[in-house]
Amino acid sequence: MSDNRKIRLGVIGLGAMGGHVLASARDHADLTVTAAADLDPATVDRHRATDPGVVFTTDPAAVVASDDVDAVYIATPPAFHAELAVAALRRGLAVFCEKPLAISEADGRAMLAAAEEAGVACAVNFALSDRAAVLEIERALGAGEAGDVVGVDVRLRFPAWPRDFQADARWLDGRAQGGFVREVFSHFAYLTDRLLGPIEPVAVSLDYAEGAAETAARGHLVAGGVPVHLSAFSGLAGPETYEWVLWGSRRSYMLQGWSRLLVSEGGDWEPVALTGEPGGEPTRLAAFARAVRGGGHVNLADFDAGRRVQRVVEAFHNA
Repeated sequence: MSDNRKIRLGVIGLGAMGGHVLASARDHADLTVTAAADLDPATVDRHRATDPGVVFTTDPAAVVASDDVDAVYIATPPAFHAELAVAALRRGLAVFCEKPLAISEADGRAMLAAAEEAGVACAVNFALSDRAAVLEIERALGAGEAGDVVGVDVRLRFPAWPRDFQADARWLDGRAQGGFVREVFSHFAYLTDRLLGPIEPVAVSLDYAEGAAETAARGHLVAGGVPVHLSAFSGLAGPETYEWVLWGSRRSYMLQGWSRLLVSEGGDWEPVALTGEPGGEPTRLAAFARAVRGGGHVNLADFDAGRRVQRVVEAFHNA
């Protein structure tokens, strides 16, 4: 593909993430959205008013079949990822997929096999793949500044699940496709896998509300020989909390929220001033565009990484 032409992107699913990517792609230097789909006609009409240059439809298959797309971004509920991704890959289209990669083992295998056969760029949209805080931790680990890595703690707290901005996505409150382990812990599982090595479950379990997604998750995992512990709850009185802590013998690192970095050398946690791009949808779209053009997966999760995370996440649901 010519480096001079913008990549034509089709967006499938216009919920919270699909709508965000659609907005992030406006006036993007590397790509342009040419087609988009959502099953809900009202959602399609709303976006048609703000993006009149995009061809909208309520048929996701029409985006995959379009001759006016080079790549697709898939932001449907995860049970539909495999069908759409495999169809796109068989047409030779690059695929940028929301996490989790898939729900079932068979779907994950099918997506990976189709990607290997197609030989085109395939990526999973993990929010932590290009954050400045993550890149700084990665640099520090490579430089040996942490000393020996002793362990990792992941702490998640949700006053309400689903969160307010996802309230319309009712599937997120179901066991079949939803829950915060799939939707949120997957990001931190990817981060741990990336920094320390392949992540594997040791002992994991969930508590469920009747007829709904999990209300508590606890896990003992291992990544590159390092113990990893997850503690997560929903439906509580308290602040929404996202904390990932890497404990080192010389220096420890805490990622708060999605982008704030703190360090400790044995005393209080101190904030780290970060420089450069903060990371987000626009920069991940740029990274995907580079991958489509043959530049490799730089600060972007490929399907192999997505598959490893899927196996860890589904281990909680199969325990």
